[in-house]
Amino acid sequence: MAKKKNQISIRINVLFFFVFLLFSLLVLRLGIVQIVHGEDYKREVERKEDVTVNNPVPRGKMFDRNLKVIVDNLPLNAITYTNEGASQKEMLAVAANLASIIEQKTDKVTERDKKDYWIIKNPEKATALLTQEEMQLFKEEKLKNKDLYKIQLKRITNKDLSSLSKQDLEDLAIFRIMNSGYMFTPQIIKNVGVTDKEFARVNENLDILPGVNATNDWDRDYKYKDRFRPVLGRVTTANEGLPADRIDYFMSRGYMRNDRVGKSYLESAYEDVLSGKKEKIVNITDKAGNLLEKKVVSKGQRGKDLVLSIDMDLQIAVEDIIETELRAAKRSSGTGLLDRAYVVLMDPNTGEVLAMAGKRFVKDKKTGGLELVDDALGNISNTFNVGSVVKGATVLTGYKYEAINSATWIDDRPVEIKGTPVKKSYSYLGVLNDVNALKKSSNVYMFHTAIRIGKGVYRYKQPLNLDPEVWNKMRKSFASFGLGIRTGIDLPNEQTGAKGPNEPVGKLLDLAIGQYDTYSTMQLAQYISTIANGGYRIQPRIVMEIREPQTENGQLGPVYKSFSPIVLNEIGIQQQWLDRVHLGFRKVMQEEGGTAYRFFGNAPYSPAGKTGTAEAFYDGPERYKYSMPPSTMNLSLVGYAPSNNPEVAMAVMVPWAYQGKVDHRANLKIGRAVMDTYFKMKKGSKKDFHNKTNSSDQ
Repeated sequence: MAKKKNQISIRINVLFFFVFLLFSLLVLRLGIVQIVHGEDYKREVERKEDVTVNNPVPRGKMFDRNLKVIVDNLPLNAITYTNEGASQKEMLAVAANLASIIEQKTDKVTERDKKDYWIIKNPEKATALLTQEEMQLFKEEKLKNKDLYKIQLKRITNKDLSSLSKQDLEDLAIFRIMNSGYMFTPQIIKNVGVTDKEFARVNENLDILPGVNATNDWDRDYKYKDRFRPVLGRVTTANEGLPADRIDYFMSRGYMRNDRVGKSYLESAYEDVLSGKKEKIVNITDKAGNLLEKKVVSKGQRGKDLVLSIDMDLQIAVEDIIETELRAAKRSSGTGLLDRAYVVLMDPNTGEVLAMAGKRFVKDKKTGGLELVDDALGNISNTFNVGSVVKGATVLTGYKYEAINSATWIDDRPVEIKGTPVKKSYSYLGVLNDVNALKKSSNVYMFHTAIRIGKGVYRYKQPLNLDPEVWNKMRKSFASFGLGIRTGIDLPNEQTGAKGPNEPVGKLLDLAIGQYDTYSTMQLAQYISTIANGGYRIQPRIVMEIREPQTENGQLGPVYKSFSPIVLNEIGIQQQWLDRVHLGFRKVMQEEGGTAYRFFGNAPYSPAGKTGTAEAFYDGPERYKYSMPPSTMNLSLVGYAPSNNPEVAMAVMVPWAYQGKVDHRANLKIGRAVMDTYFKMKKGSKKDFHNKTNSSDQ
């Protein structure tokens, strides 16, 4: 035992010796670092400072579903300036030299800019603006530099500013841009209208223009000009930079203040992928700010490309149809309030928006006449009373709550409730079942359906008592089709519509025929798609795919992300009930006596759908002219085809269509022309979209 203890003691002593030795070496090394090389390392740390700059890259492109370029980047000559530690005096000299070479607009120069420039150019005169008392207070530290500066600004007169020459103002216009950016961050001095001569002269004189560079820039090139432009959105200019209300958001994600970003709709909604990967450069400087070295940390990559669901040929054709029919309708009597029309075409099985068009009359400020402008966004931002197109939802809601069934027949006699105006159909339609009520668009059938959903009993000229929960039942059921709620489309600023109060009870009957709550054209498209595809509310989409940037040889890049159809909900309806509504909708368009038969009866593609006319009050841009909103008629239409296997769904909205009794039927004329055009273009299409995308991947 004594021998074993002795061996353990020796091992512990050896271990302590090695630990002591290691600590001694560590102390010795620290001493060498601190004492021998300490000053050198200190100077090295003080000598260098890293400034990281992210240089922007061109944005991604946008293609339509047939891979036609919709939005591209247009290359531009550009003059830039990068401050690499220059003083104000040095920047002024560069600005003056550059102003002698290029023409620079001075319209952005403000009075404050002029005053600042005058102080820099006239330091002695600027000092003379201050009194001896003020200077004494400054010496006593009772006034600060910023206080003296404010005093000087107030005392600079218009006469002082008038001494600035035209050349001074051009120098100032350039200097203010140079002085506005961050260190080592390129500022665009001029990228619009840079002539080849200016570009060449700047390149020739770079030795007297430190920090200036003649380079390439880009601008967004919208190939179809104003077509679909509002939906595509806009990008800020170099002068605008980051939107003021979102500066913190973008700055936290590595953007610079003068970066161009999407500021509306698709350009904004898909900013994260369109903006690309910026080139990252580290600038190594000494403590004085002098540039020592530049290192490229990572190369930039152009933004990713969007493939849209829109068929631009179809989009343009639909826009032209709206314009033609809107102008024709405007020539009818009683159309003083008519100023717009909307159409949405959608694949009911995927939610892909094939066309989203709108046109609106505005007054030409020069001529005073009317001109048509694009209003495609009105399909999601404007809501209206849509009329009888919602009757499919009313009937299906009646089935759901066992208020009606396929054997329910109702006499179309007017409904008279105590304290409520007489409610009736446009004419007496006889005794109807559910299918013929849709075919002939009976209001009375829908009134009785709503009453029964509310567990009420109709008695001639007697009060009507309904379960208050009926409002929630009806609206919740309507919402399951997409009516009165956001559709989920991948665009901002979608409106849900207005909901009327739950009293008086008679207004429930108006809700049942689409003359109470308001809905958008996109909601109508989602609603009719839900019926067409068998009861699935699918999220509408404008963007089908995101792809990596186009290759150098022009080939479309590989798929980065594709979007599968998203089912938001099922309406929970039995197939036999849905079949009844499908039959009624076919009769509307294909059987004599149907409200759309005159326009669609001979259509070869087996259409189905529902017409709508709503009594409404005008709430448009001319509303201010009236003490009370005038009454008017809204026209609508929803449909799909072929009826046995729907591949396209359509919604048409013509608000404030006419006053009086002259119905120009613009909704039906637009709808027939649009459906004809879709099937004609489909028949003559060159290739299927998926064939094109597959070939581009190979």
